[in-house]
Amino acid sequence: MRLFLIRHGETLDNVAGVYAGSRDSALTAHGVIQARRLANHLAALAPTIGPIRHIFSSDLQRAANTAQAIVDAHVPKMAVAAEGATAPVGVERLKLVKLPELRERDFGAAEGKSFSTPHPDAESQDAMAARVGRFIQGHLVPVLDNHIGHRGEISIVVVAHGIILNVLLRVLLSTFAPVELERLQRGAKRPPYLVSWGNTGYVEASLSARSTDPASLPPQLKPVKPAIKLTVTRVNVTDHLRDLKRTRGGIGSAKFDSKQRTMDSFMRRAVPPVTPTSSEAAPAAPAAKKRKLEK
Repeated sequence: MRLFLIRHGETLDNVAGVYAGSRDSALTAHGVIQARRLANHLAALAPTIGPIRHIFSSDLQRAANTAQAIVDAHVPKMAVAAEGATAPVGVERLKLVKLPELRERDFGAAEGKSFSTPHPDAESQDAMAARVGRFIQGHLVPVLDNHIGHRGEISIVVVAHGIILNVLLRVLLSTFAPVELERLQRGAKRPPYLVSWGNTGYVEASLSARSTDPASLPPQLKPVKPAIKLTVTRVNVTDHLRDLKRTRGGIGSAKFDSKQRTMDSFMRRAVPPVTPTSSEAAPAAPAAKKRKLEK
């Protein structure tokens, strides 16, 4: 089994250089291209990683729309005859599950302000860990219970934000792979963050069953049966963005317009356009220094 922890595509707030946090910042045109490239990339990996059986995302539009691109690219692989038709016998539709537990850190009064703004009232690490724990317990553990130990490769995808993904990765490793956690902590350049996530970058991990005494697992989570072995295999993978250039004239940094054709759409296999989850977005702003972690 594979687990992909994916950051959303570029947003208006990323370009503006301000804290997005729990704000519902929209994808830029460049961010949508990033999402489509990611979707095609994962679809091409299907013979190796198996079909995506479960996909979860933050309910903020930048993550949900990135995840929807993955779902849209997956639909042809599922051989659904027509829009609205039921899936063929034996084929399960891929459904996107959007959850507030996977939202980015709330930066309080600093949201929408520059990265240099102090944020003493921002959401605490403990509060984020509690949200992540609810996601693991209520959504991820049941999936693992159902699939771990079964024959055949499948994948699980989580699309969220840089900081909350780091919290999720830390909790997963402390639960299932403490030795792996120590390894990543030793190499971390910006503690407490274990790894960096570029826009649409992902961490890939393999999950398998192992014989472990349930009593040895941390008490905050019920034991998963059978016990899980988790190994991080790749971090901040952005192979799908190789040679991608921003559309000139400010178009790439502007809010995505579904009526607009991009150069990338002529060069690569088309993926159905992402349907925005919200019509509200901040106005486009001048480009700022690129940041690795979600703000």
